[in-house]
Amino acid sequence: MLQQDSPTRSRSDAPPAAGALRAVRAWLLAVAALIFVMAIVGGATRLTESGLSITQWRPVTGVIPPLSQTEWAEEFARYRQIPQYSALNADMTLDGFETIFYWEWSHRLLARLIGAAFVLPALWFWRRGRFTGALARPIAVATGLLALEPVVGWWMVSSGLAERTEVAQERLALHLLIAAATFGALTYAAAGLKERPHETAGAGFAAAAGALAALIFCQVGLGALVAGLRAGLTFNTWPLMDGRLIPVGVFALAPWPRSIVDDPTTAQFDHRFVAYAVVAATLAYALAARRRAPRSSLARRAGALAALAILQTALGIVTLIRVTPIEFALAHQAVALLLFGMAVANWRVTGMERRGADGAMTAAFVDAARRDPSRSPERQARLGSPFRIGCSRPLRACGRSCAPMSCRWWSSRSSSAAWPA
Repeated sequence: MLQQDSPTRSRSDAPPAAGALRAVRAWLLAVAALIFVMAIVGGATRLTESGLSITQWRPVTGVIPPLSQTEWAEEFARYRQIPQYSALNADMTLDGFETIFYWEWSHRLLARLIGAAFVLPALWFWRRGRFTGALARPIAVATGLLALEPVVGWWMVSSGLAERTEVAQERLALHLLIAAATFGALTYAAAGLKERPHETAGAGFAAAAGALAALIFCQVGLGALVAGLRAGLTFNTWPLMDGRLIPVGVFALAPWPRSIVDDPTTAQFDHRFVAYAVVAATLAYALAARRRAPRSSLARRAGALAALAILQTALGIVTLIRVTPIEFALAHQAVALLLFGMAVANWRVTGMERRGADGAMTAAFVDAARRDPSRSPERQARLGSPFRIGCSRPLRACGRSCAPMSCRWWSSRSSSAAWPA
């Protein structure tokens, strides 16, 4: 007898109830929203040159800011010892220092709040067996990234306390990319907790969605390099750079890969042309989705992704031409994270819809096997077919993870003239 599910299932293996999954999804989205806010506050901290105002790393006691005039004077004295003060802020007063201090303090406080908002509910959900199956993987990734982020943050800050007047741009980029990856992991997990309709878009759309998310992730990192090198303060024209499509000095450092990280001209050039690639890729994806599955949820998501990519590029152009005003720069960063989050969600949902369509085909496949014992899986198993019985995967009878169309039994059965209607 053909079985679609394992004959026994322990209580701990049972899937969580729908209400419990809704609670997990709300928690994931709430933490992702907090990370989004923290990234924007971090961008403001960078743009206001506030990131080096706190020269010590005190994970516990640092939650309380200076409360007395004496404590403020001590904190200001520590700041006056680093190169940034003498090079950029030698005329700064205590009131001015308090302003930049609170930007950095707010950024660190949000990081602590995110840690509590993630860890405490995660322990509660874990104790109740909510992290099962595919959900456990992105949760584990997010946990590791959140543990790594404050360490990289302090490593970044420490680079500007001795010989530089700003943090190292490569460490700044890594710090932002870890935040974006955590945001993406939580978004991916949350998108997987909602029922999706079965759609028939090809498997290539799921792969293309993953490639789009990876391309946008790289573009976020390139944007961080532009910010760290202050490359947005140069070549403030568009579409040309100093009257040229490819300006003089691109990839001029030796060896040339150094230019990607250390050269402002190359950083802006890369950021511009990867932005064009993102727009072209999202438009091609949207047109393909509309042609393959018109009026589907895939086509709507792809269209929204392309529209957001165009908006993001337009914001970047305006920010560049206006020489990086803080409000436009922060809007540019915010839309970048939204674009990445949407790309990750689209990747997850498209894969789910594709697997749902495979599941529907497999259900027909199983039903046909039951109605035609002469071509049953039992017989095929005796003949050495890869088709096996007793698979525990929902709606699958094959012990492998391949799609039904790649199964030898499915192919031979679907080509048979006696295939049941």
